[in-house]
Amino acid sequence: MAVKALDESDVGISCYISNLPGFRGILKQRYSDFIVNEVDREGNVVQLSSFDVPEESVEEKREQTTEATNISYASLIESFKSLAGDADVERLEEFLNELSSSCGDSVSPIVLSPDSDKSHRTAMHNFFRENFKFLVTDTIDGPDASSKCIRVRVDSDGPRNKGRNSRKRKDRDYKPFDSRGSENWPANVGKFLRFHLYKENKDTQEALGVIGKMLGTQPKSFGFAGTKDKRAVSTQRITVFKQRASRLASLNDRLIGIKVGDFCYVKEGLLLGQLFGNRFTITLRGIIADSEDTIKASADALGKHGFINYFGLQRFGSGSVPTHLIGAALLRGEWKLAVDMILDPRDGERNAITKAREYYKNSNDVEGTLKQLPRHMVAERAVLQSLKKAPGNYLQALKAIPRTLRMMYVHSYQSYLWNHAATTRVQKYGTEQVVVGDLVYRKDNAAGNGTGFVSRDCSVSCNNGENSSNEDEEMDVHEERNSHVKVMTAEDLEAGCYTIDDVILPMPGSRVVYPTNDVAQVYHDWAKKDAISLTECVHNVKEFSITNMTGSYRRVFQKPINFEWELLTYTDRSKPLAETDLDKMGKTRPIDDFKQVNAPRWEKEENLDCIRQPESSGDDAKLEIANDETPGDEVELLQDESICTSNSQDSQIALKLSFTLPSSCYATMAIRELLKTSTSVAYHKTLNQ
Repeated sequence: MAVKALDESDVGISCYISNLPGFRGILKQRYSDFIVNEVDREGNVVQLSSFDVPEESVEEKREQTTEATNISYASLIESFKSLAGDADVERLEEFLNELSSSCGDSVSPIVLSPDSDKSHRTAMHNFFRENFKFLVTDTIDGPDASSKCIRVRVDSDGPRNKGRNSRKRKDRDYKPFDSRGSENWPANVGKFLRFHLYKENKDTQEALGVIGKMLGTQPKSFGFAGTKDKRAVSTQRITVFKQRASRLASLNDRLIGIKVGDFCYVKEGLLLGQLFGNRFTITLRGIIADSEDTIKASADALGKHGFINYFGLQRFGSGSVPTHLIGAALLRGEWKLAVDMILDPRDGERNAITKAREYYKNSNDVEGTLKQLPRHMVAERAVLQSLKKAPGNYLQALKAIPRTLRMMYVHSYQSYLWNHAATTRVQKYGTEQVVVGDLVYRKDNAAGNGTGFVSRDCSVSCNNGENSSNEDEEMDVHEERNSHVKVMTAEDLEAGCYTIDDVILPMPGSRVVYPTNDVAQVYHDWAKKDAISLTECVHNVKEFSITNMTGSYRRVFQKPINFEWELLTYTDRSKPLAETDLDKMGKTRPIDDFKQVNAPRWEKEENLDCIRQPESSGDDAKLEIANDETPGDEVELLQDESICTSNSQDSQIALKLSFTLPSSCYATMAIRELLKTSTSVAYHKTLNQ
């Protein structure tokens, strides 16, 4: 059921803060024009700075040596003789010898002599449990009805067994982490390896999928605070359960577009939402404006007044089937429709994916479709795997999608309603002052009132694994109770304690309060158009019921933090205009030492003329001429007439912006405020034609 690609107005994005004219600029003309560095909860910008591996502890080295050495079982065999006969002792010796010289999954179990004495069998089981932790025993029927035999086999989770299928997959999947091969982990070392993941033009799930496959570990072993955009260069923190830093570092030679570094061992893994936000470095190319003053005025206004804190188009998916429409189907309890929307053909995908979708729609062949679908299509594959086991059970198929991914659809619908409410708030009451009936956080709740690294917004999580375009969309886990929220009164306005920056709007849920002005009705009116009630549920599936969600709050207006901008002129259309973490590392390390982990892009450096405005939020900021050394890269730009300070006919202007945003805020919405044009991928593709 392919439909046209989303436009901003389709999801409630309509207004701007300033009345300044926009100008032409290309967003994400190349992925290196969009650089994202995660910011942790302490306000530290996460950067790739080192490939060094932490020195292994003495205990760690000793255990690795012990694991690699054949163990002598002489004393244990001697003890076993007191419990078993000679035949069983001989069987066990042969079994252990074979185990020492081969892989555990290739060694057949042994069956000990028949034993009708239950207490003796118990003693045997206890002996193996206490002395051979890598073996397991069970009791099977003996040669006659009155006897039983003990079977001895390799524990499928033991350090010697490398067989992936030696234990039922479902038994492994119920564990919180993939712990294969980690039984001898040193007690003095944190169970999680934390590292910085640097990636180019890959989304977070895709990059971790590659690393996990190379490590032979399942995706559930990885933890991260939020997903990052695909079409970007990004750096973020990742944790993985019980993996050696040396093993992970060795992958750098083989990884393409991905690097890992800054290793350390920690006690806890990362969870979604454990971040402050992201630091963005965005380069807008091919700038065309009425005058240079227009660009400067717009950049200054963005720094001073911010932007409307809409959920960007990424929230609603990059495909032609918007995620909020799937969410609406779930809220109505239309399970088959939701499954069809997830699986049906859609515009703008690669040919192989389109063929797989069309094949399923025409043939209903689950097995054949699974063979064609790429593994990164997590939602689609999960649905089909479930339908393979239980044809026609569409609700079960939807629940087979990983929870953070399936909840994205309902959260997307909540965001859709919020955007429309924000637009109504701006259209009816403007962008300059608080009005009676607005919601604000109480001033007596001091935490987060400043502009530092504390976020008071409580936005619903959406970890968009199906669509890889959510560069700046993370889960914010700060819970605000209704006692922290107040409705503005005439007395509050007269006291003057609150400003337009304090205004918040709710994400729909059962435990939020709504404004007491006209904005509240917007939520119900738009939901009613989709045959959805925000106060009653038409089905009993709680996770797909908006009345079962607590809801949250989100600021209507957001100012960029530590905002800087600069105008650059450039003539080399193949040259990046901003340095990535990898570029910076290349300047601090000898090239010969660094080539093995990164192509020497910095060898092509040339000087750029640039007009730099280091801080745009002050009226007295000074212009200065600077020389930037920047590395070279791909793709050609448009040759349009533009404002420039160079006499070169090919010279063009670029605007480079650097700023930090709290989690769940969209950098693309800040760019939209500048350009006064759509941030849709389709629109910006037309600028490249």
